[in-house]
Amino acid sequence: MAHTVFEIDGPIATLTFNRPEARNAMTWEMYEALVAACELVDRDAAIHVLVFRGAGGKAFVAGTDIAQFQNFKNRDDGLKYEERLDHVLDRLERVTKPTIAQVEGVAAGGGCAIALTCDLRVATPEATFGIPIARTLGNCLSGASYSRLVDMMGPGAVKDMLFTGRLIGGVEAQALGIVNRLVAAGDIERDVRALAAEIAANAPLTLRATKEMIRRVLAHRRLPAGEDADMVEMCYTSADFREGVTAFLAKRKPTWSGT
Repeated sequence: MAHTVFEIDGPIATLTFNRPEARNAMTWEMYEALVAACELVDRDAAIHVLVFRGAGGKAFVAGTDIAQFQNFKNRDDGLKYEERLDHVLDRLERVTKPTIAQVEGVAAGGGCAIALTCDLRVATPEATFGIPIARTLGNCLSGASYSRLVDMMGPGAVKDMLFTGRLIGGVEAQALGIVNRLVAAGDIERDVRALAAEIAANAPLTLRATKEMIRRVLAHRRLPAGEDADMVEMCYTSADFREGVTAFLAKRKPTWSGT
């Protein structure tokens, strides 16, 4: 079974993360399919909006498949992982067409990052957003990912979410500005389609200019490349990160040492 499904219906393209048995946890193959979808959408002038969704209705994306972290052995592994994820999210951010995340269920870790990199988010009240690495893996994000979170939520809300490792429900997410529209689960397919069609009917160059101008404004507030390396290295080379990955895969609570 393909772990991603790309479909085009008139001016609207949809990429479905199709791994419901693993709550749509992302493999690198799936990340690469996301980049490929962005490339295709940018090449096709007939596509005006790109929608992302998760299969099964229980999760948008539950994060990166943690089993992939078992092979991390040195400082470069963590740096390369965050650089690789930054490349995916930067490509998503630079798609010239408006993007919508249709969020049902959990959007955690990399899934939360994907949803927040999209231009708009439509979610159900039961949806949850968060990056619970402080209580699961003991790693950290890249400077670019922290920047996106602060741009979206403000520093206080980001610290609250990341310090506690909690997941934010749909109603609170809307109040924080993470979610643009909150709709009932039974209505989300129809409402996302209606929103995408409304956007797709508007002037393509205006949409493109608006999106790119806002991206440029926000880009000036980000850390220069490489200025996050010391923090990424500290976390990914730690005993705590190794313990977090082992504990996660063993489905037990990690024991932190601070080393």
